[in-house]
Amino acid sequence: MSILIALFALGGLMLMAYRGYSVIIFAPVFALLAVLMTDPAAVAPAFSGLFMDKMVGFIKNYFPVFLLGAIFGKVIELSGFSRAIVAAVINLVGRERAILVIVLVCALLTYGGVSLFVVVFAVYPFAAEMFRQSDIPKRLMPGTIALGAFTFTMDAMPGTPQIQNIIPTAFFGTTGWAAPWLGLIGAVFIFVVGLSYLEWRRRQARAAGEGYGTNLKNEPATPEGIGLVHPVIAIAPLVLVGVVNFVMTHMIPKWYGSSFTLELVGLAQPIEVQITALVGIWSVLIALLAGILFVLVFAWKTVVAEFSEGTKQAAGGAMLATMNTASEYGFGAIIAALPGFLLIKQGLAAIPNPLINEAVTINLLAGITGSASGGLSIALGALADQFIATANAAGIPMEVLHRVASMASGGMDTLPHNGAVITLLAVTGLTHRQAYGGIFAMTCIKTFAAFMVIGVYYLTGIV
Repeated sequence: MSILIALFALGGLMLMAYRGYSVIIFAPVFALLAVLMTDPAAVAPAFSGLFMDKMVGFIKNYFPVFLLGAIFGKVIELSGFSRAIVAAVINLVGRERAILVIVLVCALLTYGGVSLFVVVFAVYPFAAEMFRQSDIPKRLMPGTIALGAFTFTMDAMPGTPQIQNIIPTAFFGTTGWAAPWLGLIGAVFIFVVGLSYLEWRRRQARAAGEGYGTNLKNEPATPEGIGLVHPVIAIAPLVLVGVVNFVMTHMIPKWYGSSFTLELVGLAQPIEVQITALVGIWSVLIALLAGILFVLVFAWKTVVAEFSEGTKQAAGGAMLATMNTASEYGFGAIIAALPGFLLIKQGLAAIPNPLINEAVTINLLAGITGSASGGLSIALGALADQFIATANAAGIPMEVLHRVASMASGGMDTLPHNGAVITLLAVTGLTHRQAYGGIFAMTCIKTFAAFMVIGVYYLTGIV
């Protein structure tokens, strides 16, 4: 019964999200219904002490990232930089390769360390422009961005700085470059199969006479009649964000160390700030500020007329995206605390093969919690010692455990209730009904890729 309760909460939220209802409302509803059916007396304490605590913690950490990411995307749009990039790319590679270009840009940004949430805001303006000019259905855009930002550069490519590739290092004593050949093989598989699927969908739509679409929401509003800057200047803010983020990631720890004691006159007592946990966030914020300032310096006359209204829209979009994802974060925390979730986790431990066990466990826990990093952390926190012991007995290197764990976390995490999926759909102005099919295809490809990599390792022994 406890397992059914957990699955009921998960299925209910997925259904509501797919049907277009707000997860800000229904994430706490289904989470607390599950608590009610488990322990009625715990509903109020679980709401305030767990759901809201996790939700507010997420907002505290990530709202500035969402806000600056949205403003960055808006100034890229208003300045005409997105249109300049699209015009140059179309002249260079042609309209038929629009999907490939968007995937590669997303991949470069995420591999450069830019948060996938920021990539959604930053890439959307010129992705929309490129899809519109190429007359590719907008409903294929979320799947395209998901392939570039949520898949192979998130956890398969060796050395990627995304958190899904960093978490396993603490458990297995590895580095982000663990099992480079397996990672590259998995990345190439995901890229080729995912791109082939999207191109097949594009050809289908063109044969049916379907174009970009009409009466769409959240369409970029680049002013008409503006002069386009040189494409090198237009692409420079995106490059700058990646470079500054990389530099700050290394410099901030040197400046502050692992912690900083904040002592101001008005404080009753000093505040100890743990810098290690904030380096990634601060680096992204500084990088986004640099990108925004770059655009304003080079295109202030173009941007100034719409800057006030545009930043209001960006702030509103950022608040909605943050609240959606934060509600999902609180929901995942409640589900992870339920007895049914613990039974599922314990039952998965019975799978004998360590790599299959690891891949299945992390995939399912990431899917249930709606979070790649959340499912990965829960699984490794509870079962890493078991994975290590069985892997050592079978002679499997820790690097292989790392790569399989990382790749498995990015498989079923992108189910309809996932925060990044909801953010992506909100930013693009599309619904689950319109566009989730493409994202689900990436989910299936990515899930299969983790098991494919396991097969490659057993067949060849390559690491």
